[in-house]
Amino acid sequence: MSPLSIVILALGMSVDALIASTSRGAALKRPSVVEAVRTGMVFGVVEAITPLIGWAAGVAASAYIAQVDHWIAFGLLGAVGGRMVFHALTRAAEEDAPAPNRSAWLLVATAVGTSLDAMAVGVSLAFLDVNILVIAAAIGLATMLMSTGGMLAGRLIGARFGRYAEIVGGLALIAIGATILVEHLSA
Repeated sequence: MSPLSIVILALGMSVDALIASTSRGAALKRPSVVEAVRTGMVFGVVEAITPLIGWAAGVAASAYIAQVDHWIAFGLLGAVGGRMVFHALTRAAEEDAPAPNRSAWLLVATAVGTSLDAMAVGVSLAFLDVNILVIAAAIGLATMLMSTGGMLAGRLIGARFGRYAEIVGGLALIAIGATILVEHLSA
């Protein structure tokens, strides 16, 4: 696999995490740079591990992974997105900024939900003559950088648009989960 192909793959695998971290940054009340980096690291580590898991599973587990990964991603992203929309709609009208939600489980659930497609990519990479460690590291690094930047961008969006940014972010997560589900069910 060429270096350019690895970069394109890494960026492609990172887009869902970018969207999720941007919406997370918008939902939190002025997240700090440290929190943005922490979020980026969680997304990056999870995104780097999942193709390794998929690759290790290889051919033997590909049928099982393909049968459930889209449902898991849909469920996790739908639940997190739905919770964000519900929270934004049920907040008191006088609350201008979103309430902070720094739940570790929510962060990890979102990271796992956005990275399950990388596990499927890992399974397909098992059939190729590639250095999976280099590819996983590239995916993890790209995801970490994009998620950290997304969190900081969401911070600016959230400060201006608060509740609306949280609703859009939640709907985006639900849409990502639904897209993953539809793509896998129609294939």
